[in-house]
Amino acid sequence: MIDPMSPDDSADKKFGVHPDVLKLGLVSFLTDLSSEIIFSVFAIFFTTIAGASAALLGTVEGLADLSASSLNYLAGWLSDRSGKRKVFAMAGYGFSTLAKVILLISSSVTGLSVFRVIERLGKGFRGPPRDAWLSSVADKDTRGYAFGVHKALDKSGAVLGPLVAYGLLSWLGDGASTFRILFWVALIPALLSIVVLSLIKDQPGVQHQRENMFETWKTLSPEFKRYLVTAGIFSLAYFSFGFLLLRAHSVGFAVKDIVLLYALFNIAFVVAAPLIGKLGDSMGRARMIMLGYLIYLLMCLGFALATTQLEVIILFVVYGVFYSIDEAQSKAFIADLELERRGSAIGLYNFVTGLVYLPASLIAGALWLVHPASAFLVAACLAFTALTVFVFLRPDRKRRSDAFPQ
Repeated sequence: MIDPMSPDDSADKKFGVHPDVLKLGLVSFLTDLSSEIIFSVFAIFFTTIAGASAALLGTVEGLADLSASSLNYLAGWLSDRSGKRKVFAMAGYGFSTLAKVILLISSSVTGLSVFRVIERLGKGFRGPPRDAWLSSVADKDTRGYAFGVHKALDKSGAVLGPLVAYGLLSWLGDGASTFRILFWVALIPALLSIVVLSLIKDQPGVQHQRENMFETWKTLSPEFKRYLVTAGIFSLAYFSFGFLLLRAHSVGFAVKDIVLLYALFNIAFVVAAPLIGKLGDSMGRARMIMLGYLIYLLMCLGFALATTQLEVIILFVVYGVFYSIDEAQSKAFIADLELERRGSAIGLYNFVTGLVYLPASLIAGALWLVHPASAFLVAACLAFTALTVFVFLRPDRKRRSDAFPQ
């Protein structure tokens, strides 16, 4: 089947990808740089400067995660319905940028809580249209590499952002006035991202103006729906990153060293993402998804059994490699399965997995209280289940029942 949204072959490629891939990557880099400058110090500012409790911080973070996934399907459906990508991506990025202005006018617990939730709403709204846009300018044969390059640029902001925050705090101290300066600095790359995005030419998709959200679900491919089942199962194993940091602390890492582990994870992601993308293009993205599940399974077993700091360091690198598969190759795989309604498919994927992440972390937290290793062992079992179901359902292959439904 011919892809109705194939990229313009006449465009001069840079580093093996369509130039718009790099431009969208720059937008994501600037946005992530801005966000990570703030998020690397948000918990400290929220609890020590604003005076909020740790329990309230946990509640706000949970609401932020929920808000990030709540608008995914709506945004993807609106984008597919209108055939427009840029206007919805602009709205999402603009919404996140405006949310950061709240930090400049309010440092109250309420203001900070509202900022955290609203900023994540913007993230949830921009993701599916942008990823559908990205898939439309990426050749199918190199789509995995294109998504890997984009995610590497995106995650580079997560590497640089905390370093900027660390430099400002080291230079100016950690008083309330320094945080205000830091928030002003963070706003600059956010505004630049909007400027860069406004200069990129839109790549419209096929319009489906008469479809409502339920009709769109019915028209999504059976292959994608089978993949959604396996992704939902795997998401139960996908607990909060904070548990990995707690595990590192339990084997002797100091708090300042844990910050470096977070940086190491991000660096591993940036390095691995393009390489993983190329590997996925050559060996097949279905195999890459299965490899990701297997890597996560082995990583969970490793965290359950680790007793030395060197083992934990290696495991954080492994987690960065896995995350590059999960973040980039899953979207490229969906783009292969769903040719016309990519925004809706990616949005629904984000929505479903985002909803499952919350109970997954609650389950992990309960298991952690019983015994920390049990949280990782249960996650490994769930990852094995997801891998088994993927092999059984094989969403990358068409079935006779797909063409002739009962």
